[in-house]
Amino acid sequence: MTDTIILGQYVPSDSVIHRLDPRTKLLLLIAFTMGSMHLQAPSGYIAATLLTGGQVLLSRIPLRMLLRALRPILFILLLPMLYHLLLNQEGLRNELFALWRILLLVSLALILTLTTKPLDLAKGLEQLCKPLTRLGVPVEALALTVMLAIRFIPTITQELDRILVAQQARGYDIKDTKGLNRIQAYIQLVIPLLVTTLARAEQLAMTIEARAYGNGKGRTSYRVLKYARMDYAAGGIMLAYVLLGILLER
Repeated sequence: MTDTIILGQYVPSDSVIHRLDPRTKLLLLIAFTMGSMHLQAPSGYIAATLLTGGQVLLSRIPLRMLLRALRPILFILLLPMLYHLLLNQEGLRNELFALWRILLLVSLALILTLTTKPLDLAKGLEQLCKPLTRLGVPVEALALTVMLAIRFIPTITQELDRILVAQQARGYDIKDTKGLNRIQAYIQLVIPLLVTTLARAEQLAMTIEARAYGNGKGRTSYRVLKYARMDYAAGGIMLAYVLLGILLER
């Protein structure tokens, strides 16, 4: 079960997507999200799918890994489509397009986390939100929080694996349960998982405080982010996609 949770993991590689500036990847994701919200024509969805597929190929991320990560999300999204199929077939077409759009957005979000180190992602987010400091927004603390939240996802899955292995060592295997008993067994995992997660979070907070990190304001960085030609080229491709989407919708 925990093998399907890919969000927050980083796959090292030397692909074009890996070498892009984290700010560029964040901006591309935002632009793609905003452009995809207005998709209605099938041609627009095809263009968005081609763009997403191109990024998957350029990132060199195994397709099997992405499909494994999308499996639980697909299961949740198929439930409303099943409702429309049985009770309201008129809304089935809209539901299919909505499912298509969400899968594309989730795929790009997965590519972002799989090709970007958490520290680089936090640094890019901090740089993009820098103008908000004039409004009193704690940008450094916000970027650190986002980075830790993403980084904690694999840690939580490891804790869940440890709890499942401990149960199997005591002669109890959750896979042997069926129906409502399995659902109840999964619910019972929440309490020990929450306790261990809070303990790790408290330990992390003490570590940050012991190193006098504070709110991170005014700190310098060893690695300075700089835009390269590939970043401008990627921005041009995304701009062309947005313009093409507007033309196709018209």
